[in-house]
Formats: sequence, C-alpha cells, structure tokens
Amino acid sequence: MMKQLSSFLLLLALLHLCNKTSGQSSPSGASDVTSVLKKSGKFATFIRLLKSTQMDEPINSQLQKATGQGFTIFAPTDTAFSDLKTGTLNSFTDEQKIKLAQFHIIPTYLAVSQFQTVSNPVRTEAGNDAIGFPLNVVSNGTQVNITTGLVNTTLDSTVYSDGQLAVYEIPDVLLSQGILGTGAPAPAPLLPKAKKASPPISLAPSKSTTASIDSSGAVDLNRYASIVASIGVTVLAALSL
Repeated sequence: MMKQLSSFLLLLALLHLCNKTSGQSSPSGASDVTSVLKKSGKFATFIRLLKSTQMDEPINSQLQKATGQGFTIFAPTDTAFSDLKTGTLNSFTDEQKIKLAQFHIIPTYLAVSQFQTVSNPVRTEAGNDAIGFPLNVVSNGTQVNITTGLVNTTLDSTVYSDGQLAVYEIPDVLLSQGILGTGAPAPAPLLPKAKKASPPISLAPSKSTTASIDSSGAVDLNRYASIVASIGVTVLAALSL
C-alpha cells in the first residue's frame, strides 16, 4: 500500500514539474504585434501595411524569443491614413511602403518617460539618415511631440507597453523626404549656350578692289588725254590754213 502511495505521489510531482517547465517556456508579454493592434480596433490600415511589407515578421520573431532591445511603434490610426491625400498610399511603390512602415518602428523599447532624454534624431528601422528620415521626439513631461520635417504630431495614448514592446497611438501618418523621394534638390536648369559673335563686317574696300579702281581710272585718263591731244592738233591745223 505504501509502495503504491509513493508511486502516486512521485507521479504527481513529475506532472507538476512538467506543467511548471511548460509554463516557463513561453515568454511573457506580447508575441504578435498585429494581435496587440487588433485589440484596439483603430489600426486596420496600419496592420495591412505591416503585413504587406512583412515588417511584422521580424518584430514577432524577436518578441517570441524575448531577445534584443525590443521595439517602439508609433501606430497611425485609420483616421490618420484617411486624412492623407486621396490615393497617396496606393500611389507608393513597394519600396516606399517598406520605408513608410519602417519609419514608424524604433528598434528599441522606449517608455513614455524616456522620451524626455532620448537623443534626436531617433533612429528608426528606415535607417539613421538624418536628412531623408529625421524623426525627432520631444517631451515636456505632459505631452510628447513628434516631428519629421514634413509632419508635426503628438503622441495620443499608450496602446501597449510591457518592457519589450511599446505601441503608441498617433493621429497622423509619419511622412519624410526619404519616403516621398523629395530629399534631393531639383537640378538647376541649364543656361543656354552663348552664340559666338560674328566677325565685324569691314566697310573699307579691299586692296584688290582699290587697285582695280585705280587701274581703270588710269586707263580712262590716258584715253581722254589722247582725244584731247587729237582735237588740239586738228584745231591748230585749221588755224594755220
């Protein structure tokens, strides 16, 4: 009897140990960023953007492993996307959509209190290009302001925060020159080439022309002199008679 009881207690202990180990194997906190966004019911467009660009996959992978520095996501509401100029999102290329999604993701977990001391511009998944993707976050303790050079907005509320993932609601889509492709200044128009000046036209007669005139003038004078001489001889002959 005692032997059976001991076996039963040992079995219970093994089951308890297995359950405890199984519970520790799954990390605490969120493991799917889209699930977090879906619970709010405000971010359907942003969820589609994350899925179409596959930006949700590396986030979920890191969250499941509970490794790395975590993520901070600025999530624009569906209203924010609808406030864009009609057709803006559909007009973006695949590369622009990827950059747009990346620009809303910071590869570090940041609590609201950390926005008071964060170094600007904040690096996003879009890169650390301070000209193409400048993200500046400033907090005065009561309000968090976000600027990109093209968009000025504020942080409305905290959607989720667990020390590994922070999701903040924002009322505007974060756009930048690097996304829209307006970072490089337009090239200056080329100036028309100056026409070469034509050589001045000389009004003085050429040497050959002058020579011909002088030559013909000399011939005419000689002929007139012969005629005058002939007339003179004829007149003298008549007077002698």
